[in-house]
Amino acid sequence: MEQKMELFLGPCIIENEKMALEIANRLKEDFKDIEDDVSVYFKASFDKANRTSISSYRGPGLEMGMKILAKVKEQTNLPLLVDFHLPEQAEALGQVVDVLQIPAFLCRQTDMIVAAAKVCGNMNKKLNIKKGQFLSPEETKNIVEKAKSFMDQDGIYLTERGTTFGYNNLIVDMASFQTMKSFGARTIYDATHAIQRPGGHGTSTAGKREQLLVLAKAAVAAGADGVFLEVHPNPPLAKSDRATCLALSKVRSFIDILLPIWKLNKTLLPGIIDE
Repeated sequence: MEQKMELFLGPCIIENEKMALEIANRLKEDFKDIEDDVSVYFKASFDKANRTSISSYRGPGLEMGMKILAKVKEQTNLPLLVDFHLPEQAEALGQVVDVLQIPAFLCRQTDMIVAAAKVCGNMNKKLNIKKGQFLSPEETKNIVEKAKSFMDQDGIYLTERGTTFGYNNLIVDMASFQTMKSFGARTIYDATHAIQRPGGHGTSTAGKREQLLVLAKAAVAAGADGVFLEVHPNPPLAKSDRATCLALSKVRSFIDILLPIWKLNKTLLPGIIDE
C-alpha cells in the first residue's frame, strides 16, 4: 500500500469533551478531500505529567480521557494517538487508541518501550517514540532495537522535537531524519514542540511561533514522513502550549504548503552524492 503523509493533529491536552469533538470534526471535514494523500490522526493528552508549574492544568486523567477519546473516534472515525507515562497504562490505552506515544523525557525507559511494544505487537497498533532533547539521532537506534523485539518495525515512528541548545532553547538538526530513517523507523517532525523555549516564561513554556512554518518546510524537505502539530480553536486561551500551537482555522492552509514538498520528495532519486 502506498504511503501517505502522516498528520498527528490535535490539542496538547484534552480540555473538555466539547472542544475535543469540535477540533476532531473540523479536522475530519478539512481533510476529507485529500484522504488519498494524507493520514489524519487525532492526538491529545489525558495527562501532562511534566508541566513546568505544579499549578498548571494536567488534563482529565486516564479514565475520563479515554471516554472522551472513544467518543471522538466513534463520531469521526479518526484514528487516535495518545501519550502515556506509566508502563501499566499501555494495556488499557491499547483498547481505544491506534498509536501509543512515549514522551521525549521517557524515550529511553526500557519498561515503557517494552510495555508499549508488546501492546502494539499483540493488538496491531503503532508506536510513536519522541526523541529526547538529550539524545543524538544516532542513539535512537537502541530505542528502535528495543521496540523491534516485540513488534514489527513498520509500526515504529521516531519523532524529532529538537535538541537542547543552551538555556530555554531547542535546535532541530535536519540531518536527523535521514539518520533515524536508516534504522527502519518512519520519522515525524514535531512542529510545535520543536519551536518551544522550555521554561522561557518562568512558570510556563515560551515559544517561537514565527518559526513554525519555515522549520516545518525544512523538516519535510529533509525527509520527515509526517508532521505532529498541536492545534487549538483559540491559541491564546489554550491550557497548554499556547505559545506554539496553531489556530485550528489555519491547519489546512499550513498542510497545503507542506504537502507538495512531501510529494516532491517521493519523486527524487537517492544516491546522487556518494556515501
